[in-house]
Amino acid sequence: MTALRERRLLRRLQRHDENAFQEFVRLYQHQVFNLVLRMLGNRAEAEDVAQDVFVTVFKSIESFRGESKISTWLYRIAMNQCQNRIKYLSRRPTVRSDVLVESSTAPQAAGPEAQLRGRQLEGLVQEAIAELDEEHRMLIVLRDIEELAYQEICSITGLPEGTVKSRLHRARLALREHVKKRGG
Repeated sequence: MTALRERRLLRRLQRHDENAFQEFVRLYQHQVFNLVLRMLGNRAEAEDVAQDVFVTVFKSIESFRGESKISTWLYRIAMNQCQNRIKYLSRRPTVRSDVLVESSTAPQAAGPEAQLRGRQLEGLVQEAIAELDEEHRMLIVLRDIEELAYQEICSITGLPEGTVKSRLHRARLALREHVKKRGG
């Protein structure tokens, strides 16, 4: 989204323009849902949290100061909602019912056996991401899956860039260990 278009949409959102809100949801619903699903690992919980994210945006749009992109602010809200839900769920016995989202990132190899191996490896990686601690999972999802810039991740997490990079390095090592344990 261009900066001009984002500013116009923001002004309309701040006036509580319902059409602007619907446009905003259309623009970001898949990104928010995928992010939340990867963090929570449960489709039903992710649907609830993603909806809560947009309700929070609608209720608090006046507090957005424009110091970052609106998408960065949205991701921060989504991550905060995920952290809150993870804390809530940790006090209740639950089972992860989903292994993240289906993705088209599996290698499209020449033969069906290679495609199957690629999908199996992707499944292993997704399971390993789901097993990471909350902070590592968040950094892997934001950087390696959502492909956000370090500066955006810093805005979302409130961490300095050096800290993000070092923790991301540790998160990748932990991810590699999880995959290796599962035979990947």
